[in-house]
Amino acid sequence: MEAKHSDDVIGRARVKDTPELEDYYKELESLGAGALWTVANDIEPWEPRTSSVPMLWKYEDLRELVLKSSDLVTPEQAGRRVVYLVNDKRKDVSAAVGWLYTGIQVTRPGESTSAHRHKASALRFIMEGEGGYTVVDGNKITFEVNDFVITPNSTWHEHGVAEGGKTCVWQDGLDIPLVNALEANDYAVFDGKQPLAHPINFSPLSYSGSGVIPADHVWDKPYSPLFKYSWKSVYPALLDAAKVSDGSAFDGILMQYSNPLTGGHVMQTMGATIQLLRAGEHTKAHKHTGSFVYQCAKGKGYSVIGGKRFDWKERDIFCVPSWVYHEHVNLSETEDAVLFSFNDLPVIEKLGLYQEKEYPDNNGFQTINN
Repeated sequence: MEAKHSDDVIGRARVKDTPELEDYYKELESLGAGALWTVANDIEPWEPRTSSVPMLWKYEDLRELVLKSSDLVTPEQAGRRVVYLVNDKRKDVSAAVGWLYTGIQVTRPGESTSAHRHKASALRFIMEGEGGYTVVDGNKITFEVNDFVITPNSTWHEHGVAEGGKTCVWQDGLDIPLVNALEANDYAVFDGKQPLAHPINFSPLSYSGSGVIPADHVWDKPYSPLFKYSWKSVYPALLDAAKVSDGSAFDGILMQYSNPLTGGHVMQTMGATIQLLRAGEHTKAHKHTGSFVYQCAKGKGYSVIGGKRFDWKERDIFCVPSWVYHEHVNLSETEDAVLFSFNDLPVIEKLGLYQEKEYPDNNGFQTINN
């Protein structure tokens, strides 16, 4: 049956204020209580309602300021030397969109951070540099540009750049706002130097093979044992998929970073995807529950988010709030474009909150208002 969306229908709050009711409300308030019908229409909207706005952060505007931070403070002074990106409507919780945090971190050759851990899950997408590495629960992993690295919650981790390398810059993504909202976050610093438990790159060498996994390893963690997803493997996989599939009308060739043991999301609270837009491709618009933070890994184009156009090129970062229509366009007629993104879909899906809707008008394309 079709639902009726009007505040005049039976079942919606329609109480008119009277002096008697006003006195009643004040009496309830004095006792730490309230009448549900005074807030029901706000806390139970007809459709999902976001508290974030679409935003674009231009890397060319931020890069020099990110690098300047390495002249002003050391990693030890800062704890984590990061320029964080904040949504205009989520400043109170330091979120980029919804309950997701993101920032840009810089590390010079020879620098490293102290090992630490927290209940918030974290991830990195590498933007610049050479010789960078991370150590996650004793697993030291080297990374390159466009590699995707995870730091699951409560794992000891540290980052650095080897002597002789080049200054590294990467995007951090964390669920700090969500974990704080649940009042479950914590933070600890490792006492001394984190010991290595395995040979360098043990995790990617063991678990990123061609459909095979180690038969003699027992993995009982709720997150992926593969801590690094190499661009050298991921990008060819996108190209191969494009040879045999038209992809999604809304996302082009979309692939999910996954736990190789389960096929599910890489971590319990955050997922990540990579998508390829063919030359000249213009996807149709849709909206869904779940917040997304994007980074352009290759190419240039624009996205229409909530009727507004946001032009992006390599290394630019932008966000798509939950339940906001969006579509993507590759501006090149000869080269593909690639977008990395991370999201809160693991939480949305586990709680049974995912829903999606196609844009109903104009053959699936939004009218641009700016």
